[in-house]
Amino acid sequence: MAMHMKLADASLFGGSGVPDFMSLYGSGEVPRWWEPFRSPAVTLLAVVLVPGLVALVLGLAIFKRRVKGAYFAILSQALAAAFAVFLIGHQATTGGSNGLNGFRSFFGFDLKDPNNKLMLYMIAAVVLLLSLAIARQLMHSRFGELLVAVRDQEERVRFLGYDPATVKTVIYVVAAVLAGVAGALFVPIVGIISPADVGVIPSIAFLIGVAIGGRGTLLGPVLGAVCVAAAQSSLSSTFPSFWVYFQGLLFVLVIGFMPGGLASLPALLGRRRRTRPEALDPVAPPDAPDPDAPDPDVEERATKPEEVSR
Repeated sequence: MAMHMKLADASLFGGSGVPDFMSLYGSGEVPRWWEPFRSPAVTLLAVVLVPGLVALVLGLAIFKRRVKGAYFAILSQALAAAFAVFLIGHQATTGGSNGLNGFRSFFGFDLKDPNNKLMLYMIAAVVLLLSLAIARQLMHSRFGELLVAVRDQEERVRFLGYDPATVKTVIYVVAAVLAGVAGALFVPIVGIISPADVGVIPSIAFLIGVAIGGRGTLLGPVLGAVCVAAAQSSLSSTFPSFWVYFQGLLFVLVIGFMPGGLASLPALLGRRRRTRPEALDPVAPPDAPDPDAPDPDVEERATKPEEVSR
């Protein structure tokens, strides 16, 4: 999406059709692999197909070899770091560490117009709701049950005749497509995309958002991402040196005292409300005898003195 927007701006405002950074750092010619992205249709298809195909290849190569757990996490972070290094090293075609920025239009709409900005936010909100609907459908389907089974008992799923690698690859492709769509909307809304947005630190920030919101839930990751983004926007500008420490502290506190994340907060509050009256006003069990009540056996013996004397 960023490549299409730079080419469109160069054609609309510059006239030469060559992005400014290519004239500054390169030979002043557009590379051949950039040319297809002049078409809006090709760009929209690439937003969906390129992440999906890359995830399919990586998923088959990784999951078929049964790479999982910490090894998969390390490999994912290594690939993100390698891709960031690749972008930095090709400044003439990718913008280097500065990335791609200075966008002025989005499919012909002026990005400086407040109405167009509002339109972008509305599009992002609709895409978010559609993504939640897709995720909910997957969670409540048989495929979602299979995902839970693979997460909890992968070997048992394999013994039942299913291939966990195929299941993981499918959901990996779905996640990559959703991430590609989110990235395509991120570019015109934020106005910049650089290697700092695709490295290890952003990946860890996503994980922190999921942990804070509550993994294994539908709205938890969304809530966590919104909270982390809002805190970063406010605190990083006020306390730029302490934002990273605050982020780590927040992560530790949530994991230590609220493992279910913010999504489990209503259930915890409801549980406390149900247990609080019992703690303040204990009630004796219904079968417990009253210590002040007379013994019925003593009363019966007192009413029959003849039988007692005999």
